[in-house]
Amino acid sequence: MHPSNSRFLAGKTAVVTGGTRGIGRAVAEALLLEGASVAICGRTAYAAAAAAGAMATSTGGEVVGLTADVSKPEEAASLFDEVDRRWGGLDILINNAGIGVFRPAGEIAIEEWQLVIGLNLSGPFYCSRAALPLMEKRGGGYIIQISSLAAKNAFASGAAYNASKFGLNGFSEAMMLDVRYRNIRVSEIMPGSVDTDFSPRSGRADWKIAPADVAQVAIDLLRMPSRTLVSRVEMRPSKPRKA
Repeated sequence: MHPSNSRFLAGKTAVVTGGTRGIGRAVAEALLLEGASVAICGRTAYAAAAAAGAMATSTGGEVVGLTADVSKPEEAASLFDEVDRRWGGLDILINNAGIGVFRPAGEIAIEEWQLVIGLNLSGPFYCSRAALPLMEKRGGGYIIQISSLAAKNAFASGAAYNASKFGLNGFSEAMMLDVRYRNIRVSEIMPGSVDTDFSPRSGRADWKIAPADVAQVAIDLLRMPSRTLVSRVEMRPSKPRKA
């Protein structure tokens, strides 16, 4: 593990979707401490502005809070247009925005299915599609998908969430093959239980992975020499709660 605040990302620009809380906020803060200029997005202007203001105060970094529902292609496109206007390109994209609906497959409403697939799978596609030309303007970049161990381990009542994360990994690995010779790397971080309020069913607990731990992995990936790509990282609590 490297010392924090080395500012090795000075001069770089980054977008973190779903950056107002949880994993996204922890990653955004870590990027700021390493010198990157960061745009976070949230679904409401108040949440995005409040989170950006708090992070600017705590890190001293350049951060802007923008409003976007990245499950909507036109809002995702507008987000990256604004980033391009501000900074003239993009170096790093963290696709973090996500949602979970957990109920048996036959009980999932069609609207719930569309919500989960739209945000967790279509959102990263819309954002990556908009980000790639901005990265090419900079001569390369890095896309990190915040996936999940649910991308390889199905569980009861997880049909929508599992499908979205299995799909995200498949999309990401194919995109990696498409862009690797354009100096753009693509990685997936796959955490297990993280200590956030993402899944109210499981609650908060100190035995879970901390959001800052996921952020540390993102920073470590960005530090890797350009000759090397870590395709995916699986993360688990070291001492999970016993059944």
